[in-house]
Amino acid sequence: MKRLLLTLCLFTTFSAIASAQAPNYPTPPEAKRQEGVPVGTLTRGTFADSKIYPGTTRDYTIYIPDQYQADGEEAALMVFQDGDGFCRDRGGSRAHIVFDNLIHEKAMPVTIGLFINPGVLPPVKEGDHVQLNRSIEYDTLSDAYARFLIEEFLPYVQAEHNVKISNDPNRRGLCGSSSGAIAAFTAAWHRPDSFRRVYSIVGTYTGHRGGDDYPTFVRRTDPKPLRVFMQDNTDDLDLGSGDWWIANLSLFRALEFSGYEVDHRWGEGGHNQNHGASIFPEVMRWLWETETVESHPDKYRSSSKNYIDLTTDWEVVSEGHQWAEGMVSLADGTLFFTDVRADKLYKITPDGTRSVVDDQTGKANGLALGPDGRIYGAAGGAKEIRAWDPATRKRETIASGTHANDLVVHHQGHIYYTDPQAGKVWHVAPGTNKPVAADPNFPNPNGIALSADQSMLYVTDFSGRFVYSYQIQPDGSLKYKVPFFHAQVPVATETAHLDGMCVNSDGNLLVASSVGVQIFDPRGRILIVLPRPHVTDNRINYVTFGGPDRKTLYIATAGTIYKRPAKSFEGVDPTKPFKGKK
Repeated sequence: MKRLLLTLCLFTTFSAIASAQAPNYPTPPEAKRQEGVPVGTLTRGTFADSKIYPGTTRDYTIYIPDQYQADGEEAALMVFQDGDGFCRDRGGSRAHIVFDNLIHEKAMPVTIGLFINPGVLPPVKEGDHVQLNRSIEYDTLSDAYARFLIEEFLPYVQAEHNVKISNDPNRRGLCGSSSGAIAAFTAAWHRPDSFRRVYSIVGTYTGHRGGDDYPTFVRRTDPKPLRVFMQDNTDDLDLGSGDWWIANLSLFRALEFSGYEVDHRWGEGGHNQNHGASIFPEVMRWLWETETVESHPDKYRSSSKNYIDLTTDWEVVSEGHQWAEGMVSLADGTLFFTDVRADKLYKITPDGTRSVVDDQTGKANGLALGPDGRIYGAAGGAKEIRAWDPATRKRETIASGTHANDLVVHHQGHIYYTDPQAGKVWHVAPGTNKPVAADPNFPNPNGIALSADQSMLYVTDFSGRFVYSYQIQPDGSLKYKVPFFHAQVPVATETAHLDGMCVNSDGNLLVASSVGVQIFDPRGRILIVLPRPHVTDNRINYVTFGGPDRKTLYIATAGTIYKRPAKSFEGVDPTKPFKGKK
């Protein structure tokens, strides 16, 4: 049965998807045994203890070079998807033989190779359906496969085979063909803290499970430190899911556009590894010729880099919180923010001193500055809208009776706030303390912001992908609701978890989300996505401008507040009518 499952899996991988025959590419000399070169060992194993892909079993082969010493330096790593196709003595890339020769030549470091097959869900009894996990593991664009490698498979292999593998992402790479190629790229894309070198052969960057979105993701996203070599054939597949050749070309151009360390070779023939195998030694030399892999924001061709300083990183401002959320900044640069679960309102002065303003906030969430200079808060736990005087710390209840998540205060005194529990957007008119439903039918409203001139109101749909706009009428009521801003949704999900927002003096909208800070132009189009400071952070749940010049971008990721220079982006003063950019 085991042999049958492996046969089925490899047949799906290499045979059923093959198309036109490629030219007869020669076997490179590095893929042949050479006299005097030490030979590494290949050991087969089975892994069947995954919680990320429960019930699955998979075969793998580990290559350990002769030069590796258990009591010596940690080894570099290359992980091969559809592993059996890469470590055969005859045909294919013969990666283990190439490794023997290149390691001996010192063209690459002492590298352990892991050749892993996709998982299979064995049948309960003979004759039942055999579920092959290859597409869900490889074509899915989530971080699940990366987590499988990092959290489950690599620790198991190191313990089982008594090997030490480096945790330095510069010393770890991935390789794959077809769906295995997009799996390799996806793992590195999500976890550049673990993998930074990728060899992609005839990659399936098509519509199987959303892979055709990658070129757009790459162009929009703050460049990551990845080194990628792409190979494809000009007669690759052209199916209902897409055109493989065009898809590979599109991703390559996106990587070039965004300043990645990227190279390519295009071959002739169909959907096979013939050309990819023939250039395998050349690619390994290129992948490993540098000790470190860096991002290159100076080569990023998007005009978005004119707004955000991509040469800087996020800097920690405050950490150790239970759920940091709403943020506002005063004219002198003093930052106020809430810790919802701790029931606290904090302030951080320009010199970095942090103190507690209130430790009974009513579980306040979002914050906003009012035209009277007070800090308004959505005290959802107390079902109140509250206001604090930043100088005296005096607290006042403005309205009550409804849950509140986030809020804004118009310069004319209108208060708007979101209520996810009731599915409403509320309005409190100046001089009143009675909330009125401005939009009584909004299933999951969350973040809220005013346009730069405060003529429009923006509200995020936390469970979807749109930020809705409303035109504010003279009496403060809302009209003409439109799903205006089209957000980037995280790969393999249907919601972006759109949360806190702010605007800048150009009318651009900045939205916190699970993929990072999404920055839109006034027409509703994404300019750039600034990823989370660390891949292991929670989603970004709030964003605001601060500093004395309002050119510092602040974000909250549950436990931590970060900041980053914003270059020509400049926040507007929400307490005053907007008179245009200075």
